[in-house]
Amino acid sequence: MADSESLRLNKHLALQLGVSRREADNLIAAREVTVNGKIAELGGRFSEGDLILVKGKELTGSTDYVYLALNKPTGYVCSRKQQGEHPTIYALLPEKYHNLKPVGRLDQNSSGIILLSNDGDFAFQMTHPKFNKVKVYEVKLDRDLEPLHQQMISDHGIQLEDGPSKLSLERLSETNRVEWRVTMSEGRNRQIRRTFNSLGYEVTELNRTNFGNYSLGDIKPGKFVIL
Repeated sequence: MADSESLRLNKHLALQLGVSRREADNLIAAREVTVNGKIAELGGRFSEGDLILVKGKELTGSTDYVYLALNKPTGYVCSRKQQGEHPTIYALLPEKYHNLKPVGRLDQNSSGIILLSNDGDFAFQMTHPKFNKVKVYEVKLDRDLEPLHQQMISDHGIQLEDGPSKLSLERLSETNRVEWRVTMSEGRNRQIRRTFNSLGYEVTELNRTNFGNYSLGDIKPGKFVIL
């Protein structure tokens, strides 16, 4: 019987590295994890205070899951390294949350809800296409969307280089046809922008308000909440 005070090694690796438990097991199987100088084994456990190294680098931190929702402003990138003059989303977070990984992405020019977590299984369930997590965006175009193009996007879909793109569209204003609510369950790279661009439109504003069961609510731009 396992020591009641010991902890599952693969769970701890998943938490600290932001990967799934399967990926953690792959690291152990590849003999890239040591506990107190000994190569870890699948199904292994550890105790608080043990020295755990992954590829020679010490693993430290809490054994708790953390889930965070950030209202990303435009101009920030969802990566750990700054890209040119554009800061990363981690500039908006206290250092203690810098080990969390983004769940999905928003491009530099987009704003809205972005989730971060150290739970790799949660990230997988939120982003893999088979789970069909609904995402909702408020979009503004550079000109009125023609009714024919609205029908093409909503009813038939637009053929992009990586496959068809079908979006659910709802007008946000009775006085113009440039502001739309876009609902989708995919999430390919820049899919909304590319869909409208293929018909000659430019998306000038894109704000994600909902991701699965999570909504932006009253989170102010640049601020976050712990879920």
